[in-house]
Amino acid sequence: MLYFGDDDITRAAAYLCGIMTYHGIPFTRIDSTESPTDELLQAPCAAFIISDYPRKQFLPGQLEIIREAVNNGAGLVMFGGWESYHGRLGEYHKTVLADVLPVSMLNSDDRRNFSQGVILSPVQPHPILKGLPWESPPLVGGLNAFAAKPDATVLLKGQPLAITKEHDEFDFNCDSEWKPYSMLVVGKYGKGRTAALATDVAPHWVGGFVDWGNTRITQELPNGGFVEIGADYAKFFAQLLRWLAG
Repeated sequence: MLYFGDDDITRAAAYLCGIMTYHGIPFTRIDSTESPTDELLQAPCAAFIISDYPRKQFLPGQLEIIREAVNNGAGLVMFGGWESYHGRLGEYHKTVLADVLPVSMLNSDDRRNFSQGVILSPVQPHPILKGLPWESPPLVGGLNAFAAKPDATVLLKGQPLAITKEHDEFDFNCDSEWKPYSMLVVGKYGKGRTAALATDVAPHWVGGFVDWGNTRITQELPNGGFVEIGADYAKFFAQLLRWLAG
């Protein structure tokens, strides 16, 4: 795996680095303040992970290298964040990755934040979702809004919660004013598999998702730090990346 973004391993990147280390998935990563070399992008790679990584860090022609690699069989996934999809300032919606990813991005700020959370639930069976406790679904706190392309497949939807209190009793309902968001969409580009996850892999948007599971994992990191995460959260992302790589 070639992993771009999420600041550095002492911050948000610690979560996905911990997941891949725990599940034995080899990876190389690029900090959000660094740019890759053409040689690195052209080396054999099972899949590219772009997660909250500034578009400006890619040098001219490098996104075209990624597009060609996916066309030839590499995987590509984008995770949500302020610098994913359109994001805060407009990152990837006018790049060649708009053709590669299985979703249509907005032409304006696509960030959505939810103080009461968004419930994730499966739309249809898939190897990425297999063996996970969807009867006890996790919550996330934010996302990038996008739409699945006609030839893509929506695997997860997200429904905002509406929690109200009346006469000292709480009422928990889905917010009927919001249509469910497409949260995980998969597709193909040429010979490669593609995926788009609307939410982040790390706080703050990941919300309670990071603790999903009855058991917890503690994983040491190469920098001497560690992460403590839910086992099912880690399993979800490991299954997503393994499917992506074929």
